[in-house]
Amino acid sequence: MEESNSSSEKGFLLLGFSDQPQLERILFVIILLFYILNLLGNIAIILVSFLDPKLHTPMYFFLSNLSCVDICFTTSVAPQLLVTMNKKDKNMSYGGCVAQLYVATGLGSSECILLAVMAYDRYAAVCRPLYYTTIVHPQLCASLASIAWLSGLITSLIQCSLTVRLPLCGHRKLDHIFCEVPVLIKLACVDTTFNEVELFVASVIFLIIPVSLILVSYAFITRAVLKIKSTAGRSKAFGTCSSHLLVVIIFYGTIIFMYLQPAKSSSKNQGKFVSLFYTIVTPLLNPIIYTLRNKDVKGAMRTLVMGNAFSS
Repeated sequence: MEESNSSSEKGFLLLGFSDQPQLERILFVIILLFYILNLLGNIAIILVSFLDPKLHTPMYFFLSNLSCVDICFTTSVAPQLLVTMNKKDKNMSYGGCVAQLYVATGLGSSECILLAVMAYDRYAAVCRPLYYTTIVHPQLCASLASIAWLSGLITSLIQCSLTVRLPLCGHRKLDHIFCEVPVLIKLACVDTTFNEVELFVASVIFLIIPVSLILVSYAFITRAVLKIKSTAGRSKAFGTCSSHLLVVIIFYGTIIFMYLQPAKSSSKNQGKFVSLFYTIVTPLLNPIIYTLRNKDVKGAMRTLVMGNAFSS
């Protein structure tokens, strides 16, 4: 029992990319740049969605929630990672690791549900345009957003509580970029079959089911768009959905790779880069994709910037 308590007393060694010093220095600059751009881009989307009355629609309400999740999600990982990469002592406190585990797991799960909710919003907009405002009313939007946030909180409490109860028997080397459930399970020196089954079930609920619902939504959307006779109308309909679909492919593709492989599988560097992608890169791609491919957001940002310039 003394050995299992040593991790809580000493914390963990967050190795990251310390075995490749040159790569680590390059990644430090890239991660710092991406983190700053992520904050600026997602804060900009939240501000324009709030300040521009034209963007007070369900689509931008959900997009603002997504930006908020992305800011918090990346912030739960990037600052600690940057601090650890910039010092010789790679030590991370046990409390800090557990806090990161709960927060990152909860926010990642919330984003999975939120992307599925956004797919339903696009389905209603394209397939039921005449009834859109009746179907996706403000009360439903608030309820769906609340479900996304609360479901992330609940699964985080269950998954992480089960994970931190595992005896780690003094192993302090965390060969990863942050504290994540599959990685901590690898450190356990007891049978982790129950934890692996629970992780698989949670992955099915938060990854496979939402992806399936998204694919079904887009099947209906594609069928509806193909019925539109005018090329301009068809192009506009595809344009409203392509941004969201691109985000879905990037986010789910990387996170499914991480969570639906066996917890004890050996793919250290591969797992690190995959985790780096969905915690640092994807949250930055969201505002870029939505602003570059969305005339409404670009127009709102232009109006906001021009308005501030003239007022000053």
